[in-house]
Amino acid sequence: MSSELLALLGLTVFLAYTVFGLTGFGAAVVAVPIMVQFVPLQVAVPLVVLFDLLCTSWVGARNWRHVSAAELRRLFPTMLIGIGVGTTILSDLGPKWPLVSLGTFVLLVAVRNLVAPNGTASGGIGGHWAMPFGLVGGVFSALFGTGGPIYTVYLSRRLADLNQFRATISVIILSGSIIRAVTFGTAGLYAKESVLTAALGLLPFCLVGLFIGSRLRTRVAPARLRKGISVLLAAAGVGVLYRGIVS
Repeated sequence: MSSELLALLGLTVFLAYTVFGLTGFGAAVVAVPIMVQFVPLQVAVPLVVLFDLLCTSWVGARNWRHVSAAELRRLFPTMLIGIGVGTTILSDLGPKWPLVSLGTFVLLVAVRNLVAPNGTASGGIGGHWAMPFGLVGGVFSALFGTGGPIYTVYLSRRLADLNQFRATISVIILSGSIIRAVTFGTAGLYAKESVLTAALGLLPFCLVGLFIGSRLRTRVAPARLRKGISVLLAAAGVGVLYRGIVS
């Protein structure tokens, strides 16, 4: 990996995990759409999974007592199935349709954040909705490294307590990262020496971003933060969509 590419990816990882430090989630939905401009999806997603595993372990360990065990039991079974399906697609498909799907998904997330800036949906939903949300979230987390927005939509309508919501979404992402790391390894996505070498080179950017984001958590206005992230996502989504269409 050239020094120029390492610098570009490092800046992306730093930005993504600064966002994670500020919000407790969302690193992948920032990092992957930008990273695929420079490296294949099959490299970007396994890299982000390793960093997510590290960062969510830290967040999840600090908030374990607030986790909703009932929601974990509802989401896990179909999430596992979805991760298996997504890993198969990631290993076998060419770049066109995964990139088009990723670009469309990121644009939808950006628009939703701008239209509903508080990031929460009104009204509750029944526990049976865990099946489709778990399945789709698992597919997207394996395919794009970013199932968090899917789980957020479901949990925001199930858990009224903010601490419980944050703790549960962190553990969901942590568990998904562990499962994805194992399935990616089994599928041979970590067999490439370039992936592990890049992970080591980018790790300092991840840790510095996480540290700075954690320090800034109480100093940045939430509304301004959400708007900035949404604009960034929209720009990244357009770039990924264009890349997928012309590939």
